[in-house]
Amino acid sequence: MEFVQNFPFICIILTLFSGPLSSILDGKKAKWVNTAVITAVGLMNTAVLAFVIRTGAPYVYRMGHFSAPWGNEIRVGVLEAVMAVFFCIIMLLSMLGGTREREQELEPSKANLYYIMVNLLLSSLMALIYTNDLFTAYVFVEINTISACGLIMIKQNGRTIVGATRYMIMSLLGSGMLLLGICFLYGITGHLLMSNIQEAVGKLYASGQYHAPLVVALGLMTVGLAIKSALYPFHGWLPDAYGYSTVSSAAILSSLVSKGYIFLLLKIFYRVIGADIVRDSRELHVLFVFGILGMIIGSVDAIRESNVRRMIAFSSVAQIGYIYMGFGLGTTAGVIASVFHILSHAATKSLLFISASSLTEVSGDSTDFFDLTGAGYRNKVAGVAFTVGSLSMVGIPMFAGFISKLLFAQAAVECHHKLLPAMIALAVSTVLNAVYFMKTVIRIYTPEKKKVLKERQFLTVRATDQKGKTAVLVCFIALNLFLGIFSEPVVRLLQKGLLMFA
Repeated sequence: MEFVQNFPFICIILTLFSGPLSSILDGKKAKWVNTAVITAVGLMNTAVLAFVIRTGAPYVYRMGHFSAPWGNEIRVGVLEAVMAVFFCIIMLLSMLGGTREREQELEPSKANLYYIMVNLLLSSLMALIYTNDLFTAYVFVEINTISACGLIMIKQNGRTIVGATRYMIMSLLGSGMLLLGICFLYGITGHLLMSNIQEAVGKLYASGQYHAPLVVALGLMTVGLAIKSALYPFHGWLPDAYGYSTVSSAAILSSLVSKGYIFLLLKIFYRVIGADIVRDSRELHVLFVFGILGMIIGSVDAIRESNVRRMIAFSSVAQIGYIYMGFGLGTTAGVIASVFHILSHAATKSLLFISASSLTEVSGDSTDFFDLTGAGYRNKVAGVAFTVGSLSMVGIPMFAGFISKLLFAQAAVECHHKLLPAMIALAVSTVLNAVYFMKTVIRIYTPEKKKVLKERQFLTVRATDQKGKTAVLVCFIALNLFLGIFSEPVVRLLQKGLLMFA
């Protein structure tokens, strides 16, 4: 075994123990530890990605070198490594982009608590990506839930406490259903390792035994993770959670947390139950319907919203709908489109939240739509960044969102009986996306005539003192353009990874 093969396990342990370490540090030192840990984990995952690309095969890392049922396993392939690297990039940029707001909004005595939650959240995401044990995945789902709840409510105002309470109630409901599904599977198969469960499920399905319990277990786990990832109609907790938390929290929650649950669901489909059995169960048809509903209704809710951050949050409901619609197509092309959209949406949504915070800062700290008039002139970089994110969400060529929608359309063509509803949903959703994003872009570039010149100059000077956030926004723009222009090698990498994934 080469030393680089130990890196996934080291990443999980390093992030897990950096949380308690941050508890004895002050806020400034905890911030540097957090930045160093995210960077180190990103570099290690990059080395792992290079290794699995070079070898062309996945590998299994047995912790303690014990086989099942006594040991626990990590399974690493191209798809897992790509997601881990991308998650680290997004988390690092999201943390750097929200530094100023965190310093202003958090009490100094509680700053280190924020970094504890971020470190634990990164640990849970790495575990959800790499683990090959279903119960270990459940444990880290709970760590993820608690950490995310802490990130929401750390501002401790009425809105965030209500948002965190709603998030916790819905998330615990989803966790309970996931646990029930795991218990059903364990009772039927006697295994917790994903590969062993899949082997046992395949034999049971071929013999016709326990068909109904298998369908129930799959349904419970699917609905549980759909609730946690805010698939319509389980999205009621999302607007407050994303709209009123700190900008770093909103960027991380919208870009990474829900995607971690979706990636676990993908592992359940491919590595626990088996893709053929999942398709035969017809549960993908349900995901397809609710994915389309989420695409439309999430966009309609965003149009009706006058708070720019809540508008971006409702947009996430629509984008989650895209991902589930891709799963619902039941084809490999649909899954590839959904996985690419995970990357596309993560890069774009963080860009939108961070640029929107800069625009509101030069608008009297108001998130109201009409108060953003002329904000693109007062903070030019943020205006350009928000425009790039908006164009990507609408699906304009050269940006990541265009490639996502193109892949979904190509996948729909391969699925004849779902072609028409998928194409109609893509067209309607794209028009609705254009309505609420483009009207916001027009608003931020509409000259403000009511405010006095001195106030506008003050706000402009205030905006220029943000070199760190400007660099972050430029990085997000570059990442979005990279996914939009150089998508072909990324898609090929995802296809290669999905072949290894099962």
